[in-house]
Amino acid sequence: MTDAVQIDLSASLEDYLEAIFRIVQEKSAARAKDIGKRLKVSRSSVTGALHALAERELINYAPYDVITLTDKGRVVAEDVVRRHEVLRDFFVKVLAIDRKDADAAACKMEHAIPETVLDRFVEFVDFVERCPRGGSKWIKGFGYYCDNDSQTGNCETCVELVLDEVRSKSMDKAADTQAQANLGEMKPGDKAAIVKIAGTGSIRRRLLDMGATAGTLVEVERVAPLGDPIEVKIKGYHLTLRKEEAERIDVKAL
Repeated sequence: MTDAVQIDLSASLEDYLEAIFRIVQEKSAARAKDIGKRLKVSRSSVTGALHALAERELINYAPYDVITLTDKGRVVAEDVVRRHEVLRDFFVKVLAIDRKDADAAACKMEHAIPETVLDRFVEFVDFVERCPRGGSKWIKGFGYYCDNDSQTGNCETCVELVLDEVRSKSMDKAADTQAQANLGEMKPGDKAAIVKIAGTGSIRRRLLDMGATAGTLVEVERVAPLGDPIEVKIKGYHLTLRKEEAERIDVKAL
């Protein structure tokens, strides 16, 4: 994703590129009126932005024709979308902020956050989801804390409940050894840690370039009706994998 960071784009142009990416996801191609409606801007503003993006070779654009992303444009757009979604996930999953408010805040902050800071946000969300002291119950507890004028509860009871849960999970693991599976066997909503990425194809190279090594958290977002393709989220990136590609990725369910 280094090339995406080096391209000179204003916050406004990044918003246009993100809008095009979203619309292309939904409709395969975008039109100027779709972009204007999504961003609530005039047609003349859309036209100016489209020319600017086309000059940078990020979109394929001609007046009155559909708009698609170039290969370079898709890489840059994915980077913008990742920044937005990492921030939004942090606000929702860690700070227990309403999704709509989280989206609005992420939209304002996504243009300036450094990559190193963004990676730390990803790591912290992963930590919260894995740590027995964190997880959804911890987030709900924080939400309750915020909604009740920061009144704390019985911490000793909470700690005991966490210890009981950890002991229970340890016993379950000892019983069934938490057998490994491959990513192709998982269902939407399932989360797992990568154990090994087999093969030598482009997907393996891309995963390694993203830093997806052993232990990296992966979440299955959608599976096509016939099981192919599979959409997953890794380190804030959205990937579409063929089933045979997913089956080469060994994982351990969380």
